[in-house]
Amino acid sequence: MASNSSAKRTTTKNLMLMSGRAHPVLAEEVASILDVDLVPTTAYDFANGEIYVRFNESVRGCDAFVIQSHSAPINEAIMEQLIMIDALKRASAKRITVILPFYGYARQDKKHLGREPISARLMADLFLTAGADRLMTVDLHTAQIQGFFDGPVDHLLAMPILVDDVKKKYGDKPLAVVSPDAGRIKVAESWAKAFGGAPLAFIHKTRDINQPNQTKANRVVGEVTGRTCILVDDLIDTGGTIVQAAEALMNDGAAEVVIVSTHAVFSGPAVERLSNSVAREVIVTNTLPLTEDMMFDKLTVLSIAPLLAKAVSAVFEDGSVTSLFDE
Repeated sequence: MASNSSAKRTTTKNLMLMSGRAHPVLAEEVASILDVDLVPTTAYDFANGEIYVRFNESVRGCDAFVIQSHSAPINEAIMEQLIMIDALKRASAKRITVILPFYGYARQDKKHLGREPISARLMADLFLTAGADRLMTVDLHTAQIQGFFDGPVDHLLAMPILVDDVKKKYGDKPLAVVSPDAGRIKVAESWAKAFGGAPLAFIHKTRDINQPNQTKANRVVGEVTGRTCILVDDLIDTGGTIVQAAEALMNDGAAEVVIVSTHAVFSGPAVERLSNSVAREVIVTNTLPLTEDMMFDKLTVLSIAPLLAKAVSAVFEDGSVTSLFDE
């Protein structure tokens, strides 16, 4: 897809894939599937923490795709991607598509209390100001965030990849799909439909809005007795909520619990909590980098790269991204 001729870049449609430093393994996998090379890039930090980025070949007239997962330290990852977008805009890239496998600050999508920010909207404004023409992301915390960006947003779904893996392993057992809270019921309904109308349940929980990352699972609403419970959520941060939910399900008579989530944030005690939990398996994708010390026996990591590559191809060829999920 890529041309080696700098002269042709001003007249020939040319896909160029750039990666920040947050998750190079995922970017390399996407590049391999697309059969392109990542654009050689110089990136480093100054002594005071400022970030420098320069692309080492011409990007004039190209269709640029900038991939960066917003992993910890998240503010550095975001700033680096913004700087990369600005560099592309100033170097006359024709179109800039920003690939956000994990969209930072997505949980701050509305005001719970007075004088709070809506940081997810601010993120969209920052990318637009930097020069992004299009956003591509996976499993937003809430779908409304698509409307925060004044331009096309490709909201990719990891569910087909995750459902396929669950069906292969547990499809012959009586299943129940469980949402960790009432707010994720619509997503759980889609999962239940994918499993042929499996029973649906959710965990009633309480949350102190003044204490981040702290919730209490109270009781199971729905019938889960004797069933393999597929406990689905968009992300796992410290793991407290999802582990409590798994315990509540087992206490309510579930045969076993399988935790499924797109984004493995895995902050603080998450790995210890999950590895010692009652869950039989924890299935996630690689939208975020997982270091060796984050791996544990119960963990299965599925690659999101094929999905990203298909979406990039569809955008580059002016095709339909939505058609990837029609079935």
